[in-house]
Amino acid sequence: MAAEIVNPRSDSSDSRLPSGTTTGHEGAEEPFDPAFALHRGGKMAVQATVPVRDKDDLSLAYTPGVAKVCSAIAEKPELVHDYTWKSNVVAVVTDGTAVLGLGDIGPEASLPVMEGKAILFKQFGGVDAVPIALATTDVDEIVDTVVRLAPSFGGVNLEDISAPRCFEVERRLQERLDIPVFHDDQHGTAVVTLAALRNAARLTGRTLGDLRAVISGAGAAGVAIAKFLLEAGLGDVAVADRKGVVSRDRDDLTPVKRELAELTNEAGLSGSLESALAGADVFIGVSGGTVPEPAVASMAPDSFVFAMANPNPEVHPDIAHKYAAVVATGRSDYPNQINNVLAFPGIFAGALQVRASRITEGMKIAAADALAAVVGDELSAEYVIPSPFDERVAPAVTAAVAAAARAEGVARA
Repeated sequence: MAAEIVNPRSDSSDSRLPSGTTTGHEGAEEPFDPAFALHRGGKMAVQATVPVRDKDDLSLAYTPGVAKVCSAIAEKPELVHDYTWKSNVVAVVTDGTAVLGLGDIGPEASLPVMEGKAILFKQFGGVDAVPIALATTDVDEIVDTVVRLAPSFGGVNLEDISAPRCFEVERRLQERLDIPVFHDDQHGTAVVTLAALRNAARLTGRTLGDLRAVISGAGAAGVAIAKFLLEAGLGDVAVADRKGVVSRDRDDLTPVKRELAELTNEAGLSGSLESALAGADVFIGVSGGTVPEPAVASMAPDSFVFAMANPNPEVHPDIAHKYAAVVATGRSDYPNQINNVLAFPGIFAGALQVRASRITEGMKIAAADALAAVVGDELSAEYVIPSPFDERVAPAVTAAVAAAARAEGVARA
């Protein structure tokens, strides 16, 4: 069976409402809101991929025919990939504690986002996905629950789980499962950021090794981006949280930030984010808030500003363009949108295609390189990253990830 992007609301009670109105949760009339109209009944359904038209179809799709397939899988477990949907389905798992910019809103309220994630998997990667919102925030319970669910899935996409628990959840699941486990808030963001940064550097005649970056935000995305950019060859990066630059001389760091301090900030910076930006080549914002204009003005010539807080970037593009050679945001109404949908559908499609046991750093770097290469000779200050609707993106990322999985020895098909 396959998850399909459909409109399940053909008999919705909305059709009985006067034009321009809708019904609130207590039945009161409210002004029409297209977001509520679109979400009524949910955004996805399940569709069979085989017909059940008569008793012969039924005997093949279900009993007695299905028993032969079950017995074959019991005898040779790897056949589950050939005779079920496992090899093309991902669990989208959340506990609802870090949903968009809304924070800890709980598992039920997270479901519209998880459904959205699932239809993006299908639309952009051809991958089926199932939203799973868990009624627990306990790390042990999350891990144990996902491990027990894992036989039904070919991969696990962790979503909107708050830091620092998200790091431990991902690590422990990767240790216990032999299927890809990927926290998109961390790694999807990092992959797209690297792709855009590679092209920005190419546009200005530099390499990653020539650049010093400052990241605003030491949560899931900030930590992952910092580590990933260093793995890819970035010259140096400093990460700032609410108390300033994460540095070795601070005595208030969590274990995650203590590790980050050991890996980053070779320049030995301390103090505020604003002071760290003086002479920096790159600003990457994944925290919200506002960076003062004088701090942006203090950056190096031909700098890059990737202000990705949504809907309000840390640096407004109009201000950023005064000083930066390349500006990117998380918004779709400005050029150079850093959007995770450019990465996760193709990454999972490639991993599932070769039945990878995990997603490696090499596979993520391959995804970023493939994404950057889509831009090609069209490179400009307003086009360092392709659009999510560019039909070249998913196939390029899928092929690159599959090839990298084979090269790194984690492919099983």
